[in-house]
Amino acid sequence: MKLAGFLFASICAWYLGSLFAYIIPEDSLTATIEHIQKVGEKPVLRAPPPKRQKCDHWSPCKPGSYAYRLLSGGGKEKMAKICFEDQQLISEEKKNAGRGINIAIVDYDTGKCIDAKYFDMWEGEFSASMIDFIKKAPQRSLLLMVTHDDGSTKLKEDAKKVIEDLGSKEIQNIRFRSSWAFIAAKGFKLPDDLEKEKINHSDNKKNRYGGWPAEIQIEGCIPPNLH
Repeated sequence: MKLAGFLFASICAWYLGSLFAYIIPEDSLTATIEHIQKVGEKPVLRAPPPKRQKCDHWSPCKPGSYAYRLLSGGGKEKMAKICFEDQQLISEEKKNAGRGINIAIVDYDTGKCIDAKYFDMWEGEFSASMIDFIKKAPQRSLLLMVTHDDGSTKLKEDAKKVIEDLGSKEIQNIRFRSSWAFIAAKGFKLPDDLEKEKINHSDNKKNRYGGWPAEIQIEGCIPPNLH
């Protein structure tokens, strides 16, 4: 009798198992088993992706401040970029970046770009037109400058002096294919702790792009209400 009961129970269990397997879809059964296996596991905590900041800064500027980033050109192919308040004032995409010295002029009080141009310092004579461009910048303007390729060969001394008068400490040291970036204010003073200028000279032992040095960049946040 015990043997008969055992056999009957086994047949019933087999039949019920087959019935459930037929009724319940395989995917649902697999998912249920996986869920049971994961019970008791510690949940995996994932940090949210970092929020993109203006001009790709790592951290945001304070409210009311202007974000800027100046990136010099790299070799012949990577063009210079000037970003201000997340707007590309000069870039390859805007088709207004070029060999020489790239300059953007911004109205400090409104944050709007007044003009942006590049001045070839390898071919032609553009020092005089660059001087005129700089001198025509109105009071309370920001002037953002960056080189691509070569910014020194045709750069005249009087042009250097105009830039030096804006506060540049490196323009007199610029050489063939130096990477240089500079930001200045006309008619007001920028904070002393603001990153305003950087230069990197061509060195055949250290150059990243053959005859050209690595790109350089300066960035920061310009506070409001400066005088």
